[in-house]
Order: sequence, then structure tokens, then C-alpha cells
Amino acid sequence: MAAYVGVLVSDPWLQNQFTQVELRSLKSSFATMRRESGGGLKVAELPEKMSRLKHVGENLTEHERAAFLQESYQNLDVDVDFELFLRIYLKLQALATERRGSGAKNASAFLKSPTSTLLHTISESEKASYVAHINNYLAEDGFLKKYLPIDPATNDLFELSKDGVLICKLINVAVPGTIDERAINTKRMLNPWERNENHTLCLNSAKAIGCTVVNIGTQDFIEGRRHLVLGVISQIIKIQLLADLNLKKTPQLVELVDDSKDVEELMSLPPEKILLRWMNFQLRKGGYTKTVTNFSSDVKDAEAYAHLLNVLAPEHSNPSTLTVKDHLERAKLVLEHADRMGCKRYLTPKDIVDGSPNLNLAFVAHIFQHRNGLSTQTKQISFLETLPDDLQISREERVFRFWLNSLANSSYIDNVFEDLRNGWILLETLDKVSPGIVNWKIASKPPIKMPFRKVENCNQVVKIGKELKFSLVNIAGNDIVQGNKKLILAYLWQLMRYNMLQLLKNLRFHSHGKEIIDADILQWANTKVRNSGGQSRMESFKDKSLSSGVFFLELLSAVHPTSVNWSLVTKGTSEDEKKMNATYIISIARKLGCSIFLLPEDIIEVNQKMILTLTASIMYWTLKPPVEERACGCSDSENGSLLDTSSNSTMSDTASESSLDDNSN
Repeated sequence: MAAYVGVLVSDPWLQNQFTQVELRSLKSSFATMRRESGGGLKVAELPEKMSRLKHVGENLTEHERAAFLQESYQNLDVDVDFELFLRIYLKLQALATERRGSGAKNASAFLKSPTSTLLHTISESEKASYVAHINNYLAEDGFLKKYLPIDPATNDLFELSKDGVLICKLINVAVPGTIDERAINTKRMLNPWERNENHTLCLNSAKAIGCTVVNIGTQDFIEGRRHLVLGVISQIIKIQLLADLNLKKTPQLVELVDDSKDVEELMSLPPEKILLRWMNFQLRKGGYTKTVTNFSSDVKDAEAYAHLLNVLAPEHSNPSTLTVKDHLERAKLVLEHADRMGCKRYLTPKDIVDGSPNLNLAFVAHIFQHRNGLSTQTKQISFLETLPDDLQISREERVFRFWLNSLANSSYIDNVFEDLRNGWILLETLDKVSPGIVNWKIASKPPIKMPFRKVENCNQVVKIGKELKFSLVNIAGNDIVQGNKKLILAYLWQLMRYNMLQLLKNLRFHSHGKEIIDADILQWANTKVRNSGGQSRMESFKDKSLSSGVFFLELLSAVHPTSVNWSLVTKGTSEDEKKMNATYIISIARKLGCSIFLLPEDIIEVNQKMILTLTASIMYWTLKPPVEERACGCSDSENGSLLDTSSNSTMSDTASESSLDDNSN
């Protein structure tokens, strides 16, 4: 047990932020600081003491560290234990990265930045805009309507977010059906345990729809940390507003390109880039000669908006909008035009003139949703039928994209087949999965201008895969560079599976050194169900009987007896019953703490890969050592783990070990 990281820190989320070597080094530094302070250490002492720590000490001044801690913690006289030390270190590390600008240029502007920022100020305009959105879309919700409308001038938004229900409901507005609302705890007065479950469910579900929630945990919602809560809400709303910006939802977007080659390029673009392309397409119709490249400086004078709305809704135009000289006055006339055509504002004239990127993006996205001005003629969409539309490939790409984004790599992934072609994100992921395995001396960091450098990166990706015993017959680095879909998906699946098995091995066999295989996961699940009195059995991960969902509901009930409300479970005989069970399974697993990215269809169709992922995630959650705070029902389940987040299991280390020995016989 001496080598186990759980000896150093009990919180599983924190364990997954560091390698064992890093934890031991930080433990040593922490011990030295305490010793120098006479055996105790206060928060107020950390700015000076942390100057010796790499990254935090090198990239932040003592004044910057002190200012951050003073802003983040009301009482600086609090004693620092090792876990608090690690949390402060992580947040200072993120602040240092932000100040350096590392990764910011490559990050998706609308998805990553709102939650990665550690500046503890919020935009009151953004808050007011998102409050108006919530008031509009959730006004008729049976549970929330008694609390709505929210007053944007108060902090009621953050108070209402403290029980987790609001954000769960908002996720379902953005991507309908993500959360089975039967899994949400909606009593009028929630105890700390139920509230924590809601936050765990909402954070895991936010990750599952593509939000970046690194370094955000349930405690941030419970304490109402405004910048973090608003960051998550911002991402969810923007996912909703940009949902139609793809060829599947809006095939008329094909009008923006000339041939099938351009269509494939369009399909690979992130939604905000497609929105910009659409905006410029419409502006050219109106004779506007400038190109809008962003939702900030390029729209500050409101001239582009005036032309755009004149093209889309000429019947509501005001001739003076283009002749007025004052930018603020023009912005006011633009919003009046938008009002007349029935568009929600999302911003004020001042927000336009100030170049607020989030609110301008939201405004243009809503204009697109309301009136996109594209052709409704199917003739123009004819050659879309010749493009490959493999539903399975599309679904797997989504799973791996969201999984990669949950790992907090340097760049946000919008399209797996395009964004992995230089090999860099794959190398970063490999280094997280198997620390130290990447030779960074021969790796090239983006932007990469020379094509052979991309091939070198991808050759190392393949070489490492072979070292990890991946099946890579006839796969070369150039296949990744060229965006070979099936080969990239095959590599990513093996990488995700290796990650799962390593995490389970570290928990389950850390004192035995035994490798874990798929059969161990299968046996564990069947043993759990049998020992709890369940009647189901899984013959393999492609067992067609799994489509009913009953086995996984019995498994979830076995690992957490109160998690499943059996009065809500169907027999799973018809397609509708299977769908109801599958959505319930996914939400219950996320509510417990499993970070999973599969869809209900993956259970109904018994997708072997996703079934293995689901089972392994439940197993990992069950076998983790408990968090100390769980005794009072207040675990701090921050996200960031590769497989899951918090654990509400009450199993002790000893019980875990003994059950493993029993199951492995």
C-alpha cells in the first residue's frame, strides 16, 4: 500500500490531476513548508512559500499569487491541509498558464475560455443575457416556474444554481434528452447528498454534450462561485444556439460552397466558423465588401449587422441605420430592427460597441436560428446524397471528441478527423494516459508549417501505440495526417480502452501487478449482479439481451442500492421501453459519478465498445477508495478524471481489496 497514491490524497479527482511522481514531489514540498512554519501552514503564507514551486513560482509573482488568494478565500488564516494545498496549486497553475497565454490561441473561443479563466470578475451584461435566456426557455418548467423569472440585477441565478436542478434542466434545453429527468433530485428541500448528486449529474452531462469543465467541481456550485457557474451556463447556452450550424440539421448550408470537396471542408469546421462563413455569405448579397473574421472588433461599428439584417429582413429596415455616424446609435437601430423581425437581443447597443465576443456570437446565432436566408430548394442539396454518411462513424467520432476534450489538452477538438492530423493532441493524450512515454524532444508543437513535421509527430503516435500493444497492422503516421477516419477511430478506441484498463489496474491490482483484461470487467459485473440477487447475466459485451437495459439497472442497483427507482423501470421489450431504460441508465451512472459519453442508442443497439466503456466506468467508480467527506454526505466531486468524477461509494480500501480477491478467483 505504500506506493498507492490514495495514501497521499483521498480525493479521486485530485489523484487524477497528478502522476504519482508529481504527488510525491508536492507532498515533499508541502511537508517542508509546514516544517519551516513550525508545523502548521496558513493560506496567507502560501504566496511566499510557493515561490519555489515550478511553473507557479516561475510564472506568477508573489504579488499575483497573494492577490489571487485574497480574492478567492475570505479567511486567509485557515490551516492548509495537503488537499487544499493541491487545489490552490492547480488553480494557480491554471492562472499562470492563462497569464502566459498558453493554449488560448488554439482554444475554441466560445467553448473553452469561459471556464478556463480564473479572473474572478463576471460580465453583468452576459449574466443579464443568460438570465433572460433561462427565463424564456424554462418559464413553463413544472419545477422551476415557481422560481422564475430570475431578476438579473440580483445574485438569484447563482443561488438557484446551488441545488443543481436549474443547470440540469438547461442542459436538456440545449441538447434534449441528455438527462433523464427522473434521475434529477427535485424535492423542495434537498439534503447535501442529494444536492451533490445533482451537481455530479450536471457536470458529467455537461461534459457529455461538449462543455469543458476542467477544474470545476460540485463545491463550486454549492458555494455559488459566480465566474465558474456563469462559465458553465455560458457554454450550455451557446451549444444550444449553435446546434443547427451543421449540415445534418441545416442541409441548406450547402449553399455556402461550390462543390463536394468544399462540403467536406465545411463539415469539418467548428460551428462558430460556419456561422462566420454564413454571415459573410449573406453580407456579400447586400454589397458589404469587408470580411467579418470575429464577433468582436469586426462588428463594433454595427455596420455589418445593419447590412445583414437588411438582407434577411428588408421589410423591417430603417434607411437611417446605415447613414447614422454614431456607432452606439447605429447599434441601437440594429437591435430595433432585430426586435421587429422577432429576434431575441442577447445584448445591448453598448455590448455591440464594446465588442463583447460571447454576446455578439449569441446574437448572430439566434438570428441564424430565426431566419437564415438560405434556399429551401432541395435541388441545391442533391450532391449531399453522394457524401458518406456513416452513422456509426459519426457517433464514435462524437464520443472520442468529447472524451479528448474532457482531458484538458492544449486545444479544443471540434472535429477528430481534422484536428488530430498534426499528431500533437494525440501525443498530449498519450502522455496523460502513460506519463513519460512521449519523447517531446522530437515532437513539433503547432502551428506546424512543414508537412513532414506532422508526419514525424504521427509516426511517434503509431510507434507508442505499438509499444502499448495496440493492434496497428498496416497503419502508418501518414494515415493519421491524411485523416483516415476508420484508422483514427480504431487508434482512439484502443487508446481509450488502454486508459480504462490502466486506471482499473491501478485501483484493483496495485499490490499484485496483474494486468486487467476485458474478461475481468465482465466477470466483476456478473458477480456484482448475482451477489445482489439480480436475475440478469451478461454473456459478453455484445450480448443482445443487454438492449433491454435491465442488466445495467441491476448492476447500478447492486453497486448503489438506492440509486435505481424500480417503479420507473420498464421490461425493455419494445423500442420505447428500451429507450426509457437506456436514458435512465446513463443518467443514473452520471449521477453517481461516472464520466461516460455514450448515447442511449449505444445501449439499445448493444455497441460492444460503448458497453465495455459503461461497465468499466461503473466498476472504476465502485472500487475507488472513498473520499473522507463522504461520511457527512458532502463529497467534493470535481471533474477532470479520465473515467469518472466523484464516488459516493462507502466501500473501504479493505473491503475493496477483499472483494477483488474474491472476484478474481
